[in-house]
Amino acid sequence: MITVQRVDDGGALSFEVVVREGKGETRHSVTMSEVKCQQLTGGKHTPERCIEAAFRFLLDREPKESILARFDISVISRYFPEFEQELPRYLAQF
Repeated sequence: MITVQRVDDGGALSFEVVVREGKGETRHSVTMSEVKCQQLTGGKHTPERCIEAAFRFLLDREPKESILARFDISVISRYFPEFEQELPRYLAQF
């Protein structure tokens, strides 16, 4: 289960994300610019939905414990070049 909560830090879009699987959970702080959100979603999805879809993408590729504790959404493409091409499929799964 992925829980995404928006946090107001006065700047970029910021989120606290909790991933629960089995008996454990991990916590992550994620940022994303408005421009990046628009680019990734085409304006069709909320920032929270974009973050959740990004985590579903990540969890299909690595265990929750391997996901960085603090990162900006733009760094995912550095580790997984296919991220931006695959994200629309994850957004459509909801």
